[in-house]
Amino acid sequence: MGQTLTEKILDDHLVEGTLETGEEIGIEIDQVLTQDTTGTMVWLQFEAMELDEVQTEIAAQYCDHQTYQFDFKNTDDHRFLRSAAGTYGAYFSRPGNGICHNVHRENFAAPGKTLLGSDSHTPTPGGLGQLAIGAGGIDVTVAMGGAPYYIEMPEVVNVRLEGELPEWATAKDIILEMLRRLSVKGGVGKILEYTGPGVETLTAPERMTITNMGTELGATSSLFPTDEQTEDYLERVGRADEYVELQPDDDAEYDDEIVVDLSELEPLIAQPSMPDKVVPVREVAGESVDQVIVGSCTNGAYEDILPAAKMLEDQTVDTKTEMIVAPGSKQASEILARQGWVAEMMAAGVNFSEATCGACIGIGHVPASDSVSLRTFNRNFEGRSGIEDDNVYLCSPEVAAAAAIAGEIIDPRDLADEEGLEAPGIELPEEYDASKVDLITPEEAVDDELIKGPNIGDVPIRDGIESDIAGEALLKMEDNITTDHIIPATQDILMYRSNIEKLSQFTLSRVDDTFAERAQEADGGVLVAGENYGQGSSREHAAMCPMYLGIEAVLAQSFARIHRANLFNFGIIPLTIDEETYGSIDQGDDVEIVDDVYEAVTSGQEEFTVRVGDEEFTATLDASERERDILAAGGKLAWTKAQAEDGTTASADD
Repeated sequence: MGQTLTEKILDDHLVEGTLETGEEIGIEIDQVLTQDTTGTMVWLQFEAMELDEVQTEIAAQYCDHQTYQFDFKNTDDHRFLRSAAGTYGAYFSRPGNGICHNVHRENFAAPGKTLLGSDSHTPTPGGLGQLAIGAGGIDVTVAMGGAPYYIEMPEVVNVRLEGELPEWATAKDIILEMLRRLSVKGGVGKILEYTGPGVETLTAPERMTITNMGTELGATSSLFPTDEQTEDYLERVGRADEYVELQPDDDAEYDDEIVVDLSELEPLIAQPSMPDKVVPVREVAGESVDQVIVGSCTNGAYEDILPAAKMLEDQTVDTKTEMIVAPGSKQASEILARQGWVAEMMAAGVNFSEATCGACIGIGHVPASDSVSLRTFNRNFEGRSGIEDDNVYLCSPEVAAAAAIAGEIIDPRDLADEEGLEAPGIELPEEYDASKVDLITPEEAVDDELIKGPNIGDVPIRDGIESDIAGEALLKMEDNITTDHIIPATQDILMYRSNIEKLSQFTLSRVDDTFAERAQEADGGVLVAGENYGQGSSREHAAMCPMYLGIEAVLAQSFARIHRANLFNFGIIPLTIDEETYGSIDQGDDVEIVDDVYEAVTSGQEEFTVRVGDEEFTATLDASERERDILAAGGKLAWTKAQAEDGTTASADD
């Protein structure tokens, strides 16, 4: 039997386990990346493990979320990250150079390689044939130290693309169509592998728009084969020698198949406030638009901004609408500027932002009250834009530019008929020729020791789990609670990402602003949630802060992949409950795990008895032996340090 492309890359990097769906495997990691909201903890944990030097082929530290440096805390963090990169041998991308996924794809992403990143949109270079996976920061730390990365072997789903996109339909519409069909939970436990004749009609950047937003499906990763389009892109970025031909075998067997006929797609839009609330643009046409933003790691490259620029030629932004371009990298801005497009867009009424994640996480360009914002981003979770009651739609650059011109949501095909516009299509520059001065190589490093400002605290380490776990159900939550709910990403909160004692005060504040205070007073307790708990960002702070506040277990109907791993990594037991059990627990109830928890975890017990008042229910712990060992130790950092003290190594036993 032949292999899928996913299986081929995994097989080439396999260190432990077998490639059977549901089995835990350990794989070698070639490249790692981290960014400024997760990177400080990555490097503090690297220091705490007493590791000396990066062991992966490439490690890259990007400063892309808090680039505006509102006060010394942000700037101190960036200085610390620069010093960590210099001390341990990583590349350092200076603030303003661009978003990690965009800069990484321009400089490092390569077919057949593995990439692990402490950001949920790490799978972006799957469009280049790189198997890339988002993870919690400590998983990146350990991989950077030379250890394998462990994951449950996902299902591999064949997404067969047929036909060719018609005018005004884009790669963004392909992934929006996938979200419309599958929902934000439809990709959990899966790698989406794109095949079929439609693949060759898509450029590599278009493919990376799709793999970037596969994260919104909950997918472990998304992957395209390599071909002439891949080779063409690598030539344009000056890395033609890194091309490798990668295709699945003709007789490869997949766990499932989805067929998408590209020729049937039309401009789509995700309504507030979830990426899967997708409808045709014409269904919501006429809605007045106050703000339009083209950019982000999904649609912020040169070839994403250029179509909007072409549409704005001889046009102006409507007087009641503000339009911003937030490029994914400084390279994109530089090339557009050299071609004259930046001036043209500015003359049309467009404001250019620094190359940053900023607006995507509510840092800058926060919408006005009771307003509508159209964005080419990947997420529109309620409140993520920086204001709680927001109305954020997700769409392609073409739909966004059309709305900016018309001042309302309009299908670009209809605007084209009214204004005589031609479909801009997709166009790549002959050469991605831009300065690399803001990407500092390990050889160019200016620091050789860590520089810590006063806001940079210690990494919290919890003791091993107790035999008895009992406490109040401190908070009961609904389905699809995101990591933005658990630890908001706005600048007034995220500036404390290096100070867990302070950051923990904001835990779950978007759900219940009394939670942190109540948790501290209770000195322990549990959380209760519905399905898909912890979806969204990879930020491990969403597990670290509840751990710091004394949370010992989370009882949920299902967990998002990365957050589930982070709960193990910080010693919080993730127990799965059914709908009946969820309905029987009220906030404030006393909850007790009847079993000897330590014994149950370490012995491999799967079913746990949970007592709520006078009733008893069953909860399930689905965990590998390694995950149970990590849980018993109190988390991955404590476990790894214990291994080192016992004379074993992370690379041998992790």
